[in-house]
Amino acid sequence: MRVVFFGTPDFALPSLKAAAESGHEVAAVVTQPDRERDRKRVTFSPVKQAALDLGLKVLQFEKVSREGVEELARLKADLFVTCAFGQILSQKVLDLPPLGTINVHGSLLPKYRGSAPIQWAVINGEKQTGITIMRTVLQVDAGDILLQKKTDIGERETAGELFDRLALLGGEALAEALELISSGKAVYTPQKEDEATHCKMLGKKDGLLDFSADARSLDRRIRGLTPWPSAYTYFQGKLLKILKAEPADKSGEAGVIFSADGDVYVGCGSGSLRLLQVQPEGGKRMEMKAFALGHKTEGVKLGR
Repeated sequence: MRVVFFGTPDFALPSLKAAAESGHEVAAVVTQPDRERDRKRVTFSPVKQAALDLGLKVLQFEKVSREGVEELARLKADLFVTCAFGQILSQKVLDLPPLGTINVHGSLLPKYRGSAPIQWAVINGEKQTGITIMRTVLQVDAGDILLQKKTDIGERETAGELFDRLALLGGEALAEALELISSGKAVYTPQKEDEATHCKMLGKKDGLLDFSADARSLDRRIRGLTPWPSAYTYFQGKLLKILKAEPADKSGEAGVIFSADGDVYVGCGSGSLRLLQVQPEGGKRMEMKAFALGHKTEGVKLGR
């Protein structure tokens, strides 16, 4: 088969590698345009860099559905594969390959359609998640399912750690999917619409912690927002990221820091959080005990 791969961030790298090592021809890799970063330095997407390292043809479009249809058509690909590409494909693009377009998605669809499914699985306390290979359609994440691979979520796992594991699992799933499609054994199963759930895009404002909530839900939110956009609060008017914490049964006033048994805690609506690692505004990651040595923390109320 001739395959065109669409992807942009690190999450797509194992899937790109799987496509390149599948024995099928990767006719081109489509990724987001180069962007200016700090100090106006232009950087490639992780997928572009990996594709160049593999000696693959790279295509970049601001709007692929508007600018790239003719060039994609000339590739005469049998199949398109998308994985965290970052643009919506038009029906005209989806219809180009005779074998259709498949997507590597980081949840067990129909649960967690939309953006940030990995983060929300952790935030919501899911015990299990996985990868879904589905047919790409215009409706977001609603296409028929080819296969799924499941994995348990670790009790203390962060979204970043789960992200890395699911990226590898996505590569494994895609390799299996390509074999099924090329051998004519692919069977697609419609999703159960009555079981569909949607997750919203996360932004920095979602990281602000409300200590009136119970400690366990706050712990999940902290882990679900690590490494991005990061959970945070305010310490004496300055932003303080909470990078690592764990729920505890000790009680204290919600949002107020207190010490017990040599550790530093903050009270919650129910229970408390033992604060382990923080990052003060303009500073570096540090242990909470070290932060407490340099600041008066006892009795300080966190928040605006």
